[in-house]
Amino acid sequence: MIKNIPGDSAGSTARPPTMADVARFAGVGKQTVSNALNKPELLRPETLARVKAAIKELGYRPHTAARSLRRRESRTIGFALEVGVAGRSNAVNDRFLHALAAAAGHRLLAFSVGSREQEIQRYDELLREQAVDGFVLDRTGNDDPRHEWLLDRLVPFVAFGRSWGKQDYGDWVDVDGAAGVEAATEHLIAAGHRNIGLLRWPAGSGTGDDRTEGWRRAMERHGTLVHGPSATAENRPDAARRAAGTLLDEGVSAIVAVSDALALGCYDALRERGQRPGRDVAATGFDDSPFVELLDPPLTSVEQPLEQATEECVRMLLDRIADPRRPYGHRLLTPRLVVRGSSGPSAADG
Repeated sequence: MIKNIPGDSAGSTARPPTMADVARFAGVGKQTVSNALNKPELLRPETLARVKAAIKELGYRPHTAARSLRRRESRTIGFALEVGVAGRSNAVNDRFLHALAAAAGHRLLAFSVGSREQEIQRYDELLREQAVDGFVLDRTGNDDPRHEWLLDRLVPFVAFGRSWGKQDYGDWVDVDGAAGVEAATEHLIAAGHRNIGLLRWPAGSGTGDDRTEGWRRAMERHGTLVHGPSATAENRPDAARRAAGTLLDEGVSAIVAVSDALALGCYDALRERGQRPGRDVAATGFDDSPFVELLDPPLTSVEQPLEQATEECVRMLLDRIADPRRPYGHRLLTPRLVVRGSSGPSAADG
């Protein structure tokens, strides 16, 4: 135990040093510290010696529960459920959870949390109880503290979703949201639309910004031939309806929504004006939620390959549990556009 860890203020409350503390003390990256503990043959002798000296000086010890996982497997994977997270529909979370349970091969231990901090607390409890061999993460975002916490303690994990920060942490599997929205936008352009609006989430969501980039790529590819405004809303019906209304006021003939929940706002805004989706203004969504086929007309949407994503997540996690020294793996999956009646040509653009 130490009181003054490099980078901390003097006189701080005693706490165990972390891998990040060792990295700062030795003047190296955290991956170098991890290599010193797990793959010392990869380091130059002088670098290894410097890291070992820092470990000794600070009294750093890897998480004891995490180390015990490599001695005795529980055959259980942990997965946290957080309800009501903006930017990810519950339908997607439910489908991912069911596919994960079917693909795991291990038992799946799902637990409810209300925040990232509470999730980390549950990680610590489960590791100390030796209840899990590793974790599957979802709902990844910018400055997500879970990745660093798990890596600092050498706990096996895989994320469904990129880490989105400046540094790419650990193993992950993700769906190429930009490619999905790009395909939806290209589909509308091919149908003759030229004024194509975007209904997006507020900036700062890694997933949302990625999907927005797909619309921008398609629009820029066609240069002056196409144009369109964008509007922002959370995944709430009233907010989506108002934002869609601003796009309609701009005279768009088609709206690309970055989620099915936002696309519902397009339907509501059109019907308030006595217009029909797919006839007067086209609309597309993202996630291919179960309800989209029940709409009138059924919604064109981007389908995520969730079963393939879960299989890849489980494979990566089990490989990590079996061999903690293996290189980190990243897999970006391509989604599929499912065309239905909501994305027909509009008279507004001919």
